Amino acid sequence: MHLDLEHLIRLQRLDDAAAHARQTVADLPTQLAALDARLAEKEQDLAAARARLDESQKTRRELEKQLATVQTRLSRYKDQLMEVKTNKEYQAMQHEIAAAEREVRSIEDRILDRMEEAEAVAKDIKAVEAAVAAERAAVNVERQQLERQRVAMEEQIEHAAGERAEIVAGISAEALAIFDSVSRKRNGVAVVEARDGHCTVCNVRLRPQRFLEIRRNDSLIQCDSCQRVLYYVAPPGGEAPPPADA
Repeated sequence: MHLDLEHLIRLQRLDDAAAHARQTVADLPTQLAALDARLAEKEQDLAAARARLDESQKTRRELEKQLATVQTRLSRYKDQLMEVKTNKEYQAMQHEIAAAEREVRSIEDRILDRMEEAEAVAKDIKAVEAAVAAERAAVNVERQQLERQRVAMEEQIEHAAGERAEIVAGISAEALAIFDSVSRKRNGVAVVEARDGHCTVCNVRLRPQRFLEIRRNDSLIQCDSCQRVLYYVAPPGGEAPPPADA
């Protein structure tokens, strides 16, 4: 294989790996924010459940105040019943007592409903608390994994910079100029494989003679369409590259 071509292939693979590492690091804040959002959603569920319990207990306390008021009124009616003088007054007081007793039963039923509701919500809270604890633990594990990934990617980027300098030092000025120019124009991808008579990136069909030349890997040949430097990888057990005079 042409020495410059071999070095350019290595350089492209190194740049690809470094670009992937940089993108991984750049994506980490978004991933961390997603973890925080996951946990916040569970915590919101817990806050909502606690709010329902607070509202149920508040309603129960208001009903208990109402009950106490009605019971006081009922007690007063019963005391007054002993003091009435006429049958009409007696019947009227009995009517008031019956109405108050119905109101007492109604409020007591509503209080019982709130008690049952509070019991159910309390169970929900325990379940949601467990879910929050589990999610918090899972998020912490994933956050630690992302932090380890960040450290590894930054180390890879630093290592790639040193290795890149070594590779560049072995490339001719002309070949390096081609690589740098195409890389800037093609989003960092300057060297690609040619396969089945096509450039594997722009997918343009190569002229048969051109593809034969590329298969020899003995010179720098650029795609006529995208200008990327092309090389050939023979399939396992595949045929040998054509001779130079093919």
